[in-house]
Amino acid sequence: MATQDRLIESTQELLWERGYVGTSPKAIQQRAGVGQGSMYHHFTGKPDLAATALRRSAEQMRAVAAADLAAPGTAYDRIAAYLQRDRDVLRGCRIGRMAQDPDVIADPQLRAPVEATFDWLRGRIAELVAEGQAAGELTPGVDPADTAAALVAVVQGGYVLARAAGRAEPFDQAVRGALGLLAAHRTAPGTA
Repeated sequence: MATQDRLIESTQELLWERGYVGTSPKAIQQRAGVGQGSMYHHFTGKPDLAATALRRSAEQMRAVAAADLAAPGTAYDRIAAYLQRDRDVLRGCRIGRMAQDPDVIADPQLRAPVEATFDWLRGRIAELVAEGQAAGELTPGVDPADTAAALVAVVQGGYVLARAAGRAEPFDQAVRGALGLLAAHRTAPGTA
């Protein structure tokens, strides 16, 4: 693996584990197995490297979510695939954890990939809800944008509940509840 990629991946992991303030240049260099000169050859400093790592984490999260949301099946099935995907629940969401980091949120360059990822995710789920309505699968009374925001909030809130409890069950329970609420708006025969 190239030095630049090792630096980015190490920063991704450290940001997820420790947050922005807890991720020092020295820790990044140690995790990546590179010297200070290599880091500063590729990046102007920690903010530049962190922004690159956050963009990569956001791209990876979008790719995984896009695959779930594009899977075969109905709109409901694809949303369920996204919600029920295997996750390391107790580690939390790489991007969601950054939304809770005051140093990330205070810096427009660091906040941008976090904000863009959640905007994209809400938009994509809203499209699926609207698609389900157009296909007659979901009732027209459910608002696609509101439903998408609620589903994204369930996932992010589920991570928080699971981490607080030290076990995955609160996350799973939140997902089951969200799917139950969404299922109440299904109109296809035999699916209510």
